[in-house]
Amino acid sequence: MKKSFTLLLASAVAMTMISAGSAMAVEKLKFAHVYETSEPYHKRMLETAEIIKKRTEGRYEIEVFPASSLGKEVDINQGLALGTVDMIYTGNLFAGRSFGPLAIAGAPYMFRDLDHWRHYTKSDLFKELGEGYTKATGNHIVAHNYYGRRHATSNKPLNTCDDMKTLKIRVPNAPLYMMFPKACGANPTPLAFAEVYLALQQGVVDAQENPLPTIQAKKFYEVQKYINLTGHILDSLLTIIGGPLWNRLSDADRAIFIEEFQAAADRVSQDIVESEDKLASWFEAQGVTVNRVDITSFREATMKLHNGPDATWSKEIYDRLQAIK
Repeated sequence: MKKSFTLLLASAVAMTMISAGSAMAVEKLKFAHVYETSEPYHKRMLETAEIIKKRTEGRYEIEVFPASSLGKEVDINQGLALGTVDMIYTGNLFAGRSFGPLAIAGAPYMFRDLDHWRHYTKSDLFKELGEGYTKATGNHIVAHNYYGRRHATSNKPLNTCDDMKTLKIRVPNAPLYMMFPKACGANPTPLAFAEVYLALQQGVVDAQENPLPTIQAKKFYEVQKYINLTGHILDSLLTIIGGPLWNRLSDADRAIFIEEFQAAADRVSQDIVESEDKLASWFEAQGVTVNRVDITSFREATMKLHNGPDATWSKEIYDRLQAIK
């Protein structure tokens, strides 16, 4: 009987140790972004968090922090290196602060169309730029999410580049977002994303620029009379895993994260394409004027700056991107 009791006690201790070990093996990760909970980026990442948890047998739990709740875009990029956030969505121009050539994908009128962008994301050129970014930061770009064509909203029609002269237009706090407004003589004003609605409402700025789905999600149409279809940036978000997390992931877990983040990016991209197709009519139904402009003057003025002093890429990189078919 004493022997049986000893065996039972040993078994209980072993089970307790196993349970404790299992609990300790669960790693809670932070995924941060600046977008609203209603947007596809957030919804798809919530889905992906559950898929990764299942595929890793519960070893990783990803909590998704939306709407700048862990900081502005600059903050969450810095957080990757510090380990205060593990993964983020961010724009090319914010990632380009750490490795300048990468910013070329966020420059105005850089891509001919959506297919040109898609081919770039799968090109040797992007592979090289991604490796340069990793060398500079230790972080890893694992997916491209289509963000949409950025358009300028305002309280007056913007039919040509000249109509933008002296216009105080909010842009994200990354230098290359200023290229398009500067080309047309506007006054670009960097503001954090979370501050834009109030700034428009109070007249701190006259205009802003974003894709149609974002204009809807952030309700900018409530405080702007015109949506001018300038289509000046074919924009995308990068899904990035921070170096501290990447370095402790096994090869098998890295493969899972990459596969699922890329699948999520495909779903996000399709969501945005479908949304863009419908939103012009939706805005018009809300009483907003959707101004279908001839982009020629905007494009021609901006392209003159592509290889000017604000460019963070070489002419060789520019020519290679333009040559992608």
